[in-house]
Amino acid sequence: MNQERLLRHYAALMSAVPQSVWVLSADGVVTLLAGSGMRERLWHPDSGTSWMDAVHPKDRDWFRRAWRRTAEERSPLDTIVRVRLKDAPDRFRHIKIIAVPVLDEDGDTEWVGTAADAEDHWRIRMREKLLARMAAVPAAHDLSEAFLTTAAAVVPELADAVAVFHVRGEPGGAASLTSTEGVGLAPGLPSLYPLDRDILWGATPRQVIESQEARLLTFPPGEPPEDGLSKVSVRWLRRAGATSVALLPVVVDGRAVALATTTTCRGNPPPDEADLNLLQDVFQQMSGPLRRTMELQRIRDRALALQQSFLSPPSAVDGVSITALYHPADSAAEVGGDWYDAVRLSADSLALSIGDIAGHDLEAAAAMGRVNSLLRGLAYDSGPAASPAATLSRLDRIVQALDGPSMVTAVHAVIRRVAPHIWRVTLSNAGHPPPLLIPRDAPPRYLHDLTAPDPPLCVTDGLPRTDLHTVIREGDTLVFYTDGLVEAPGTDIGDNLRRLREHTEALVRARVPLATLIRRLLPPAQNRRDDIAVIALKAGAGP
Repeated sequence: MNQERLLRHYAALMSAVPQSVWVLSADGVVTLLAGSGMRERLWHPDSGTSWMDAVHPKDRDWFRRAWRRTAEERSPLDTIVRVRLKDAPDRFRHIKIIAVPVLDEDGDTEWVGTAADAEDHWRIRMREKLLARMAAVPAAHDLSEAFLTTAAAVVPELADAVAVFHVRGEPGGAASLTSTEGVGLAPGLPSLYPLDRDILWGATPRQVIESQEARLLTFPPGEPPEDGLSKVSVRWLRRAGATSVALLPVVVDGRAVALATTTTCRGNPPPDEADLNLLQDVFQQMSGPLRRTMELQRIRDRALALQQSFLSPPSAVDGVSITALYHPADSAAEVGGDWYDAVRLSADSLALSIGDIAGHDLEAAAAMGRVNSLLRGLAYDSGPAASPAATLSRLDRIVQALDGPSMVTAVHAVIRRVAPHIWRVTLSNAGHPPPLLIPRDAPPRYLHDLTAPDPPLCVTDGLPRTDLHTVIREGDTLVFYTDGLVEAPGTDIGDNLRRLREHTEALVRARVPLATLIRRLLPPAQNRRDDIAVIALKAGAGP
C-alpha cells in the first residue's frame, strides 16, 4: 500500500516538472515512464526501427560514440542532442538528455534517464558563441577574413556548405556576385565550382538582393529547382544531395552588399525558422566589417584617382620609345606615393624621373602630386643642359621649406642625343634603387651598382648631390622602378636585385616587346606588398 502511494506521489511530481523520464532496455526498447515535458512531442521508434533513428543525422556519430564510452565506463551521460519530433518527423529539437546505466536482474545493462527541452538554452548559447566570434572580425581589406570566419562559424553546425558573395554594381542593373574566399564545406562534399563565376546568380538571388529579404528553398534530396538558379549551381546541388538553399542578404546602409548562401546536403533536413533567424543574425554581423571595408575602399579609390591623375602618358621624343606602368598595392586600404614622369625638354632631349613618397594613404598620394609637379616644372625650366643633381637639390630645398613629406626617394635623369644613334644619360639618385640598363648586345646590369646613392630628399639640409653619367645606344633599354619591385618583408634586397636582373635577362632572350617585358617584371599578385611604378626608355623608334 505504501509502495502504491509512493508511485502516485512520484507520478504527480513528474507531471509537474518540464522533463520526461524514460527507460532503455537492454534489447533497445524505449519506454517513456512519466513526465509532462517532452513525452508527447518526441518521436520514438516502433518495432521496425532503432531508437538511434530519432537522433539528427549530423549528431548520430558523436552521440553514438558518447553513448558507447559511457557504457564502457559505466558513467552517466549528460549532453544536448537534436531529436526528431513526433508531429513533424522532418523536424528536430534540442533535448538535454541525462542517462545512467544500471544492471537488470539478468546482469544486462539498461538505462534510466530524463529528457528535457533545451532548444531555447541551446540557441541562446549558440547565438552568443557565433556573434562573439563575429564581433572579433576586423575590417578585412579583401573581406576574406570576415567571410571565412563566418563560414567556419556555421559549418557544420547550422549548414553543410556556405558561400558568401560580394554584390557588385547595382541590383536590377549590371550587378554581379563575386566570391571573396568566403567558403565553408563539410567533409565529404564535392568542391564548389570556381567562385569567380556567378554560380548562384539567377532570378531567385536577384529577387533576394532587390527585396533584401531572406529566402529558403527546400526540395527532395538532390532535386533542386531548375528555375531561379544558374545551371552550374543546380549541377553542384545535385552532386551534393542538397535538400535546401538559404539565400541571406547582408544589408549595409540600406543596400544589400553581400549575399550569403547556405546549403544542407546529403539528406540532412533543411533549417527551420529558428535556424534561419539565427543564420540571418550571424551573417548580418558582417555588416560592420563590410561597412568599414567599404569606407577604406572609397578612400583608396579617391587616392588612386588622385595618383593616376598625375601619371600622365610620357611625352614623345623622336628616336626613343617610352613605356610606363603603375600597379597599386593589392591591399584595399593602401595607396602609396609612387610616381613616374617624362618631360620633353627639346627636340632631342627629355627629363625622366621616378620617385616614392613615404607613406601609404591619401596624404602620401597628395604629397606625391605636389613633389612630382614641382620636379616637372624645375626640370622644364632648367632645360637640357641642367645638372640633375642641381635640380634635385633645388627640389629638396623647396619641398622642405613648404613642410613637405618626411622622406622622398627619387631618380632624376636628363637624356640627350649626342649622335644619330647615341644618347648621353646624366642622372642623380636620391636614395632610390639603381636603374637597370639592358644593353642590346650584353647582359643586363645596374647603373653604378658600386656607387652608393645620395641620401633621400627631406632628411637634412644642404647635402651635396652628385651626377652620374652613362651612354646608351640604339637598341639599349633603361628601366627605372620603385622599391615595390625589389623589396619585400623578410627578404634581402641584394638577392632581390639579383633575381630581378636574372629575370630580365631571361625575358630579353625571349625577345618580348618592351611593354610586355615591364609587365612581366611584376611579382606575382600574392607577393605584392607595395605599389609599384616602372618607366622604361628604349633607344630607337622600335617597340
